[in-house]
Amino acid sequence: MVSDYDAAGRIILPMNVSIVVPVYKGEMLIEPLVAQLSKTLPTFSERYEIILVNDGSPDNSWSVIQSLTNQYERVRGICMMRNYGQHNATLCGVRLARYDVTVTMDQDLQHPPEEIPLLLAKLEEGYDVVYGAPKKLPQGFLRNLMTASIKQILARVIGLPSVRNVSAFRAFRTNLRDAFANFQSPSLILDVLLSWGTTRFTSVPVDIAQAGKTSYSFRMLVRTAMLILIGYSTLPLRFASWVGFAMTIFGLGVFVYVLFVYFLAGSIPGFPFLASIIALFSGAQLFALGIFGEYLARMFDRSMDRPTYVIDKMVGE
Repeated sequence: MVSDYDAAGRIILPMNVSIVVPVYKGEMLIEPLVAQLSKTLPTFSERYEIILVNDGSPDNSWSVIQSLTNQYERVRGICMMRNYGQHNATLCGVRLARYDVTVTMDQDLQHPPEEIPLLLAKLEEGYDVVYGAPKKLPQGFLRNLMTASIKQILARVIGLPSVRNVSAFRAFRTNLRDAFANFQSPSLILDVLLSWGTTRFTSVPVDIAQAGKTSYSFRMLVRTAMLILIGYSTLPLRFASWVGFAMTIFGLGVFVYVLFVYFLAGSIPGFPFLASIIALFSGAQLFALGIFGEYLARMFDRSMDRPTYVIDKMVGE
């Protein structure tokens, strides 16, 4: 029987929910996750489905998914032709979701299924996207600092600086996918795509379990930050323009200084001064060219018309 109250005792309305879980190296993780979801979801949802998207995992994740679709009638399995990335796999599941609300979460039970009603209750208040913000950050200091910085950048790109609690644990109205139905690119950030359909974002504090070893290295975090900035924003180009403007003003100041010294002392500074000025301006020019090159690389990448993902197999109802 479907309950009318969430874990905190607040009234919620029954919702039909699609759970989307990207799977990579998860053969030991997804079985307990599905068991927990199958136990929890009926308490607040009359109709639901669990979509497991195998993102080219090199282990036996797909075999486990096939087995789970035989054990649980509400589980669907999707196998992609190769590894495309977490956001690509999640987008694949979102586009195949059947119900009114989509919930995305990680495979390792870091996002407890018992917390999903908190997200759904917030949706009932009129929001379109609700994030589960951890009450306590689960990683180390440097890792948390880097993650917080990326979230700040993402919030600025989305255009909602107040939304700083972006996470993979999110609930949103499935019809938002209509806003990016024609999106076709191998590089994507799902949260930016969601912002194309709404500005009604919010978050709720949830208990996040201690995560195991993350598959995101520091290099991947930096790459994600660059993708957010250059793939969906013109801020770096504007920054390059401001750097060029600042260097121009500085150059004029140096020119005035040289003239002043020349007329006052009858000579101008020697080679060290000249070399330092040349190095400064050369560095600024190369910095700006690097930003332009990154944008050209994104344009080239999209001009190749590579697919966001390719589905190999599907199992389940």
